[in-house]
Amino acid sequence: MSTFAYKVRDVRGVLYRGELEADSRAAVATSLRGQGLTVVEVSEKKKSGASLSEVLRDLRPIKARHITIFSRQFATMISSGLALLRALYILENQTQNPKLKTIIGDVKKDVEGGAALSDSMEKHPQVFGRLYVSMVRAGEAGGVLDETLNRVASQLESEDNLKRTIKSAMVYPLLIASFALLVLTAMVLFIIPVFAKMYDQLGGQLPLLTRLMVWVSNTMTSIGGLFILIALGGAVYGLIRLKKTPQGTAAWDRMKLRLPMGIGEIARKLAMARFSRTLGTLISSGVPILQAVEITGDTAGNVVVSEAMAGVRESIKQGRPMSEPLASKSVFPPMVTQMIAVGEETGAIDTMLGKIADFYEEEVNAAVKALTSILEPIMMIGVGAIVGVIVISLYLPIFDLMNIVH
Repeated sequence: MSTFAYKVRDVRGVLYRGELEADSRAAVATSLRGQGLTVVEVSEKKKSGASLSEVLRDLRPIKARHITIFSRQFATMISSGLALLRALYILENQTQNPKLKTIIGDVKKDVEGGAALSDSMEKHPQVFGRLYVSMVRAGEAGGVLDETLNRVASQLESEDNLKRTIKSAMVYPLLIASFALLVLTAMVLFIIPVFAKMYDQLGGQLPLLTRLMVWVSNTMTSIGGLFILIALGGAVYGLIRLKKTPQGTAAWDRMKLRLPMGIGEIARKLAMARFSRTLGTLISSGVPILQAVEITGDTAGNVVVSEAMAGVRESIKQGRPMSEPLASKSVFPPMVTQMIAVGEETGAIDTMLGKIADFYEEEVNAAVKALTSILEPIMMIGVGAIVGVIVISLYLPIFDLMNIVH
């Protein structure tokens, strides 16, 4: 089969461009006319190596915002009565992100070939994750694809808002920490050696704090700044690689929940918000409960929650409520398990999970703001203390200059 580029006009006369794989130009034209489109031009694309622009396009990430906009627009078109293929044509042409445009085009080609929308999306897991595909499949089966797309868009928006809130709140403390590290390195490598030479000329016994700073400076200077940077980079790279292993991920997820200064509590609330939002969205979209629990465990983002979901699946298979195994896990607060139990009894578990998610998302926002308000003065005090200790260590010999001279 060959790839053909085409130009078509719809019933309103709007021009659209696209690509389609087929055996001949005639097959392309027949397929397009069958969709009620007027064929303007069909030409075969010549095969060539990937250009630099295509390589750069593939490297450009697709943000959650792009997928959210795509889902909202797709839902609006479907609810307006637009045919599935027609909606995909429009979305492909108006999407700004080049990589997402290509993926939408691939999905459209598969749908044109008779594949289900969910099956076509499943071929692109880097964009449409398991949660997204499962919800779309449930929407197709229930005939409520537009509602499902709106739900998944809301899910993506909630997760993206939480991530952006946390990232923006941590920018200032990280900048202060980086500045403190640069100041410390500059003073140890460049300022202390100047004072050390002066003290050598004076002779005498230096104060303990000054000798300690001089020793640190000499050690770092002899090792070399480049070697230190390489060592730090290697250590960071090693930790990242370790974290990506199953054992490292499990250890990190458990450690996050026990971090001091309220960070562990934020991680716990974030896990509860994501668990509740994901499970509630899947259930309300018509995904079978066992499959919804399994997907929630796979996309929980925390090993502790994933292990709890395995227990929930076994409980449901045995005909018992899901609140029982959750109550035995310390990561789930009593309020969560009690509200889930009430939801199971009343048959409104999706609504109850949505309320839990709303509550914990607000809790995360408040906790992050409180943490940053505490971290900022602590970081400032820390920077002042570091600089102050170094300055005092340098000036102590000057204060005791007479003793050193004698």
